[in-house]
Amino acid sequence: MKKFDIPSFYRSPIISHVKVKRKIQDPRKQDYTPTHLYFNNVTISLARHFGFCYGVENAIEIAYKAVKENPDKRIFLLSQMIHNPAVNEDLEEQGIVFLQDTEGNQLIPFEQLHSEDIVIIPAFGTTIEIEKKLIDLGIDIQTYNTTCPFVEKVWNRSGKLGAQGHTVIIHGKASHEETRATFSQSANKAPTLIIKDMEEAVYLGKIISGDVEMHNFFSFFEGKYTPDFDPSIHLNRIGIVNQTTMLASETEGITNYLRSVMLTKFGEEEIKQHIADTRDTLCYATNDNQTSTLSLMENEVDLAIVVGGYNSSNTSHLVEILEQKFPTYFIADESGIISKDEIHSYNIHQKFVEQKNNFLPDKPHIRIALTSGASCPDAIVDEVIQRILALCNEDKPIDEVLLTI
Repeated sequence: MKKFDIPSFYRSPIISHVKVKRKIQDPRKQDYTPTHLYFNNVTISLARHFGFCYGVENAIEIAYKAVKENPDKRIFLLSQMIHNPAVNEDLEEQGIVFLQDTEGNQLIPFEQLHSEDIVIIPAFGTTIEIEKKLIDLGIDIQTYNTTCPFVEKVWNRSGKLGAQGHTVIIHGKASHEETRATFSQSANKAPTLIIKDMEEAVYLGKIISGDVEMHNFFSFFEGKYTPDFDPSIHLNRIGIVNQTTMLASETEGITNYLRSVMLTKFGEEEIKQHIADTRDTLCYATNDNQTSTLSLMENEVDLAIVVGGYNSSNTSHLVEILEQKFPTYFIADESGIISKDEIHSYNIHQKFVEQKNNFLPDKPHIRIALTSGASCPDAIVDEVIQRILALCNEDKPIDEVLLTI
């Protein structure tokens, strides 16, 4: 796999050592068991895969290249490069200005741009409508386009489904930049609908089966379907793709459920005519991170910590997995760990940061599971580890521990 040129301060001595060692031991990535760092007072179990993925490193490399190559030009990012505050703050310090927020609200009108400006397309991609606006202004949208190739893969799959006469069902969050972009790209070639979760899939299934009257479709899925969508026609032949950072198990469950609905309605002999046999469109990194997190759950630990941006979809899903078994804390960086008795953790369900007390158990040896999202720099995970070791009064040298993995 390509090695990217990203700023050295995103790297880390601890995590880099661990990842290099695991890659040598398991070059084909067939072993998802965690790496255990055994200290005197604490054991830290690191997920096999976590942190920057191909698409993120590609995006960061291109962004810094844009800064380096255009010292005298205005440089804009269409929206957040990735969902990590540390990365986006650093890009702003480099002089890059955001044109939109994560919800697509305009921060700087496109009309204020001119053809000499540099505009970076983020890793999530963007809509056809925005591409056209920028092109009409004479702006080059290709040189510094950081759209993740795995997102483009979903777009290509959607295009093929549309060409085959399928309606495209996107499993994703309608407000997320990537899903907005995928919806736009798909809508250009096929009737398209966004569903958020299994609950919405079940409602859609009831419409398809006739258990819910067809007219209810429009109010329930308001703002999530293409113009002129006709459920009486467009729900008879479907194909399912997803936002690349969704839970793989949920996408699989939704696909299987909708297939069962179509099977009941049309029968085994006709099923291939009514639902496409699509393979999972989750990206490799999301799949690896989720599989590694599931492997973490096979261990007995006292608590789990997930590190990453609070608006990161792939990171929130890691929290969802771990909190099924362990007390789980979601922090952006080491500053969230206030003391041995207090941590400020993001509640993914109620969307706010809450204070949790006595998060480190009062026992001689503490066991902690640790992972991070695909947009989180390894250096931040390093700092979290150092913070934990300090709170646990750990005196065993890290170098000594790293020699044992």
